[in-house]
Amino acid sequence: FDWARSRLPNKAQPVPPIYQPEVAANAILWAAQHYRREYVVGFSSWKAICGNNFFPSLADKFLASVGYKRQQTEEQKGIDQPDNLFDAAPGAFGAHGRFDTRARRRSIFFLFTKHRTAIYFLLVLVVIVFLLTRLI
Repeated sequence: FDWARSRLPNKAQPVPPIYQPEVAANAILWAAQHYRREYVVGFSSWKAICGNNFFPSLADKFLASVGYKRQQTEEQKGIDQPDNLFDAAPGAFGAHGRFDTRARRRSIFFLFTKHRTAIYFLLVLVVIVFLLTRLI
């Protein structure tokens, strides 16, 4: 976000919630080792997918009203901000940046996604035990 070309008036930022790059790397590695058609890493992604499936125009209107603002910080962008559109930006950049303090180090939602079969089994077991205790 510090060296991407942008026409936004303020400095660009990822739309919150922000995750560390290791969260995405872990999800990619898991997906490469385990066959499943689709993985959802964050709860906000799940909300967007479900919202788009059931209320597509509502989701579009919501994003049109808040998406532009959420992609920016309050800090003004410098006119001479370097970018990497045509050439590499000068400097040594890594996967981490100025959002490290705000970024989440794990996704509980992805943990549930990875182990959904066991969680479903436990939920069914809890319901069965609850029903049996009500019958006795």
